[in-house]
Amino acid sequence: MRIRRKKWAKEELEKAEFYIDHPEIYQNKWQEKFPKQQPIYVELGCGKGTFIANLAFHHPEINFIAVDMIEAMLGLAKRNIEKAFAKKKPENVFLIRANVERISEVFDQKDVVDRIYINFCNPWPRGKHNKRRLTHTRQLENYKKFLKKEGEIYFKTDNDELFESSLEYLEQAGFKIICQTYDLHKEPIFEENIITEHEKMFSEQGICIKALIAKKQID
Repeated sequence: MRIRRKKWAKEELEKAEFYIDHPEIYQNKWQEKFPKQQPIYVELGCGKGTFIANLAFHHPEINFIAVDMIEAMLGLAKRNIEKAFAKKKPENVFLIRANVERISEVFDQKDVVDRIYINFCNPWPRGKHNKRRLTHTRQLENYKKFLKKEGEIYFKTDNDELFESSLEYLEQAGFKIICQTYDLHKEPIFEENIITEHEKMFSEQGICIKALIAKKQID
């Protein structure tokens, strides 16, 4: 998603206790960064942050990390998290600025992530750009390094071709598809489904939301 630069974003993010601009310094130490030792869920490409804001507020028993590389997006996500928590201090969520293609510099085996969310990522439809997809096999191999045994990937998209290709990518990377749907709103597969801005927009256009849950196989 293209977004205009937000002049206020940098200053607001720097003042936010739950924002990290150089997350690589916490590689191997993410559990220590949170006040409570509990499962870690990661959203890759958090955009404006409404999804992670709602999840973090309603699930204090989980630690959340939301990843994006666009400062303006992270600024909006910061505001949305503060809005969701109102006067409470967000203690179970961090926003981090990082390129998902280099996510192995941020997390590794000792960080042990329980779940990864990928919501409406860029489909990169041109063949030569396919490797930049967040669900591409080479990316999945990186996620496997820090996703725990039998850890899960939750994926949603409006794009038919990306969804079909992602099923193949996951199989190639050794993941097991636990469940899948070509119309999430008619055939729910998640215990809870927080509707993102993209999801609402595409649904209003009559586009069915494709979704899946994939599990990392034990080697």
